[in-house]
Amino acid sequence: MSLTIDTDPAPALATNHNGNSKSPVDNGRLVELEARLDRRALRRDGWTIVIFSLAALALVASMLAVGFASRAIGESKRNPAASAPATVMVHLSEFKIEPAAITVAAGGTLNIMNMGAMPHNLSIKGAEMSSPMVAAGGTGSLVLAGLAPGDYIVICQVPGHEQSGMTATLHVVDRSGAGGAAIATPSTVPMSAAEMDAMMAVSIKAFPAKTAGLGAQTLAPTILADGTKQFELTAKVVKWEVEPGRFVDAWTYNGTVPGPTIHVNEGDKVSVVLHNALPESTAIHFHGIITPNAMDGVPEITQPPVKPGESFTYSFIAQSTPAVGMYHSHQDAVKQVPNGLAGAFLIGEEPVPAGVAVSQEQIMMLNDGGTIGLSLNGKSFPATAPIVAKLGDWVEVHYMNEGQMVHPMHLHGLTQTVIAKDGFPLPQPYDADTILVGPGERYTVIVHADNLGTWAWHCHILSHAEGDKGMFGMVTAMVVQPA
Repeated sequence: MSLTIDTDPAPALATNHNGNSKSPVDNGRLVELEARLDRRALRRDGWTIVIFSLAALALVASMLAVGFASRAIGESKRNPAASAPATVMVHLSEFKIEPAAITVAAGGTLNIMNMGAMPHNLSIKGAEMSSPMVAAGGTGSLVLAGLAPGDYIVICQVPGHEQSGMTATLHVVDRSGAGGAAIATPSTVPMSAAEMDAMMAVSIKAFPAKTAGLGAQTLAPTILADGTKQFELTAKVVKWEVEPGRFVDAWTYNGTVPGPTIHVNEGDKVSVVLHNALPESTAIHFHGIITPNAMDGVPEITQPPVKPGESFTYSFIAQSTPAVGMYHSHQDAVKQVPNGLAGAFLIGEEPVPAGVAVSQEQIMMLNDGGTIGLSLNGKSFPATAPIVAKLGDWVEVHYMNEGQMVHPMHLHGLTQTVIAKDGFPLPQPYDADTILVGPGERYTVIVHADNLGTWAWHCHILSHAEGDKGMFGMVTAMVVQPA
């Protein structure tokens, strides 16, 4: 039997091969089959409706998502604070601030990580808002509470670091979405040659700039009954003017950077009384000076730390040979020494070549970190003090490096004759115009003032001395005047 199935809603009657109508039995089977097929069709149509419904819902959801995304994008354009983070990590190194463009919500925080080898900090120019100095490998933060929305420039305040590239832009966004007036907008226009010349002239004409405080001055002793020369040193934190108008929290001996110069004779009985007015323990190490072991000044090795409010007396007999040494902290030294806790300690006089009569003796202490930064005797150009001599004079200078970097000290127009290294007289002095002074080293040179004029004297690591805004940091001069 052959069947033709029509799925039309009103099917015709089936016939047999002779064209006659089917029997009642055949018609019953056909009805049952058609009912079964109708049920399958209904189920298929139902699934089709479900699938199309789900597809429609997915389409509607995607349209809504696009709409919300567009709205979010528009909202973020109208209100950048919607996407501005409240906390941003900033990395510092020599000499870079990363990211170079920082966006943060108003009232947020800049978390600082020092990836470099020397202390750095973050300061917002024009806003008098700065972080503390962060030691190498350390972390810190700068909370922006009270800083108005706008665009700013952030720098590292260590002298010379801004000029060396430690700058970035800071965009502070109002949380409410309302626009804020910019306080200091970074310039995107390169400095012209004329502008650069003008900046250089300003920096040079300001030299020597007057600032409060003068370090490395000779400290007069109190002479005790037994002839002991006693020196009183108080370690304390003071506001120190590194350059005109820039005051830092300096860690000092007797309130100056460097501390007072101590000068004794060979064989003198010496007493140095340390009074600790710091917020943490400290001690004094006499660098390059021979002392008894108990007077070496290293906490937990030769003595207990001198705690805040306490005092300690160092007593010894000065060695029998001349010495050019330093005294400095040996507790938390990576902070205390660069922040200013160092001074010169001289014993006797270094021998000079025959026929040389020294007219003046000068200390030139080098520093490159901490709150003091790139400096000579605790000052940054143009506040550094020139050395003034008369034509024909011989000037003796003791280079002392209490920093963390080497410094090639270069004098224009005049010859430096090296007569001692670390206080040890050289059997054969030698002439140079540039002396490489490493951390902890001392070089003693004599300079014959035989060439009239003002001669630049500076560290020859260029990022320590000069940039497009003029001279800074480790620069001074020797002025040779007519006799």
